[in-house]
Amino acid sequence: MKACAGSWSGPNLASIIMNERRVVITGIGCISPLGNDLATTWEGLKNGKSGISRITSIDPEAFDCKIAGEVKDFEPDQYFNIAKDARRADRYVQLAVAASKMCMNDSGLDTQGIDPRRYGVMVGSGIGGLATLEKEHSTYMTRGPKRVSPFTIPMMISNIASGIISMEHGLKGPNMVIVTACATSNHNIGEAWRMIKFGDADGFLCGGAESTILPMGLSGFGSMKALSTRNDEPERASRPFDKDRDGFVMGEGAGVIMIEELETAKARGATIYGELLGYGVSADAYHLSAPSPDGSGPAHAIEMALKHGAKNPEEVQYLNAHATSTGLGDIAETKAIKRAFGDHANNGLMVSSTKSMTGHMLGAAGGMELIACVMGIRDGVVPPTINIDNQDPECDLDCVPNTAREVPIKLALSNSFGFGGHNASVLVGKFES
Repeated sequence: MKACAGSWSGPNLASIIMNERRVVITGIGCISPLGNDLATTWEGLKNGKSGISRITSIDPEAFDCKIAGEVKDFEPDQYFNIAKDARRADRYVQLAVAASKMCMNDSGLDTQGIDPRRYGVMVGSGIGGLATLEKEHSTYMTRGPKRVSPFTIPMMISNIASGIISMEHGLKGPNMVIVTACATSNHNIGEAWRMIKFGDADGFLCGGAESTILPMGLSGFGSMKALSTRNDEPERASRPFDKDRDGFVMGEGAGVIMIEELETAKARGATIYGELLGYGVSADAYHLSAPSPDGSGPAHAIEMALKHGAKNPEEVQYLNAHATSTGLGDIAETKAIKRAFGDHANNGLMVSSTKSMTGHMLGAAGGMELIACVMGIRDGVVPPTINIDNQDPECDLDCVPNTAREVPIKLALSNSFGFGGHNASVLVGKFES
């Protein structure tokens, strides 16, 4: 059959684009229970500092869990182009906008010197504007429907952070979010990576934000018996892989990275933190909230990320685990790591959970934890899993207990898993030109 004029008769064009376009990380912005910027947060992670304390934003006395990883002393007005816009945004959006502005500043991207249609935003949230929903529902119940704010719906929805970030910076490229509970950040980062690889964009602000330390958040997770009740020792309550763990500790914050196509980044003289090499996605197809006991779903996501990055399991030196400090979850992830990495899981692979210090930042967790991987690669430091006093024999990995390690890292992987059986793994490496 004769090819039409101008048609592609060689190998699949999309596969060539995907293979040839490299994606690098050129900016970082974060706010966490450890600090309101990257430097403070990273210092806390390296030093094994806990950001968990008794809740101060609301009175926690009525709840079984009275502790969380709160963001303290946060002033949102300074991060918005128009200060009043901050007051028309849910707290999760405020955190997302703040981290994105830090990321933009860190990247050195001059929006006047780019085609804004080539830069997109994918900054998601697992739950969205829970504070707005609580407040406006209370208004409805006490004062009636006409007193409910006209900003209720846009403040509450999970996609609005991405929309507002694009407006703040004039970015007109692909703009959307993927909502997959606690896997949200990794899915947004991974799909943004895929769009750059495919040629649909040259750069993205991507990651996640969350703020649900609220009555409904504490009640909902508390009724599931998912939260730790070690209220007398807040800083020791989040203890992934420890035999005496009793649930996760909620955290809040935002983790956002700038990713760009390599040649685009080089052309503008960007500082390169590392290279985004692979992304894996899968489903457990097992249970509403519990992980598949055999770890097969997460293992598949890990294997896919390695395949995309053309890396062997033995090349990965550090894995930032999803490990939330729940009984079932930590064991299932251990099994997944062993399935995906084989003998390397117990022979050279360092695994830690930074949730032991930040708490579980839900939809923001993956963004924050990929940042920990990137900074670990940059500085040659593996952050620890704190509060391991009695490691669970069913979690028999090198969990980097209690103290960080100074060791060169060339390749790291970050896991994130969400209710509904959503799994996402992101592979990041030291940049080599």
